[in-house]
Amino acid sequence: MDHQMSVKALQHFDDLFAEESESDSHAGLIIDQIAAFDEFGAATVQQSVEDIPYFINEFWTSGQRKGHSIHEISYRACFKSQLPEFFIRRLTQPGDLVLDPFMGRGTTPVEAHLLGRVPVGNDINPLSVLLTRPRLNVPTYHEVQSALRGINWDRKVDVREDLLAFFHPETLRRLCVLREHLLELAPISQTQPDRAVDWVRMVAINRLTGHSAGFFSVYSLPPNQAVTVDRQIRINEKRNQVPPIRDIVSIILKKTRSLLRSGTPKIGSNENLFVGPADQLKSLASGSIALTITSPPFLDVVQYADDNWLRCWFAGIDSSTVQISMHRTEDAWEQMVRSVLTEQARVLRHGGHIAFEVGEVRNGKVLLEKAVWRAAEGLPFERLGVMVNQQEFTKTANCWGVGNNSKGTNTNRIVLLRRTCDR
Repeated sequence: MDHQMSVKALQHFDDLFAEESESDSHAGLIIDQIAAFDEFGAATVQQSVEDIPYFINEFWTSGQRKGHSIHEISYRACFKSQLPEFFIRRLTQPGDLVLDPFMGRGTTPVEAHLLGRVPVGNDINPLSVLLTRPRLNVPTYHEVQSALRGINWDRKVDVREDLLAFFHPETLRRLCVLREHLLELAPISQTQPDRAVDWVRMVAINRLTGHSAGFFSVYSLPPNQAVTVDRQIRINEKRNQVPPIRDIVSIILKKTRSLLRSGTPKIGSNENLFVGPADQLKSLASGSIALTITSPPFLDVVQYADDNWLRCWFAGIDSSTVQISMHRTEDAWEQMVRSVLTEQARVLRHGGHIAFEVGEVRNGKVLLEKAVWRAAEGLPFERLGVMVNQQEFTKTANCWGVGNNSKGTNTNRIVLLRRTCDR
């Protein structure tokens, strides 16, 4: 890969980082902390593979603190909140800016907010903002109740008949009423809508389809994506089921109580959420970010547009216009990562870090951390190593009937980089 052009383009950014930042006190320590980590009784295993240093342990578990309940918004291929928590606590101070340029459901920005940092998020899909923004400026339960009482459930609306595969006719009619109400009060272009209305939309998006009475639909799996209409018809026939009527208001209020059971987070700023390509963060000042924690699409493994078609419809988003990165080859994916890291070199402050999470794809035959490692070569980063968090239990794998650590993404593999001031 030819990196000469992007290296030249970055040389002028080094002048912005002549002074050492506060995070440099952590710079020589994070790998030492990882190497010495033994909080769960096992020592970190250190290996070198193709000159890449690996640090292998169970650094967080599915039971460890379990994260704040506000994180429980389902989304395909998302990581646990313990992952960003691990790095935010060790590599930043309160008030620092923490970024995720592929924020998905918003785990990194939300966790940064909970820990007193300034959340910054970006995604190519506007849906991500709708899932993240309400959890940075949470309404009270009574405000949510009031917002729901303000809906005229008897208004006449057009009903999308093909969705009867998922929903009872009356549930679908009321769902379409809710959709039209939200689009009028909080159109997708509005950046600061009423926080209770914003919250209701987020919860409704999250409750569209699933496997229990806690969702608006008949039985449908998995809960974090929507199958096609034809596929749902086949599921209904196989299970001999018809969509039951659901109480939309009760489901939204129940999910609201569940999300807030760990306590209502303090009101924060949701102004630093952006929609656009991860390699064009034009709204961010150079040298402003202390820490980036992110996980991009893994090649073409996950079909985000297909998975989120129903959510996008409800939110008023044309999913066909969302240009999500889908790369069939590892070389093409590496080029995308190179472009993203080039922009990260601009926005990260001197001494700032990147925790770049990737997974095992294609049954572990492709280890994407190697592509990230190569993509960072020649850029102003110190490549610290690859941290591998091994999971004792993987909920997603279990949901699909996949044995843990045999197929699918069963480890977190995180490439750690530090922004240097190379001359």
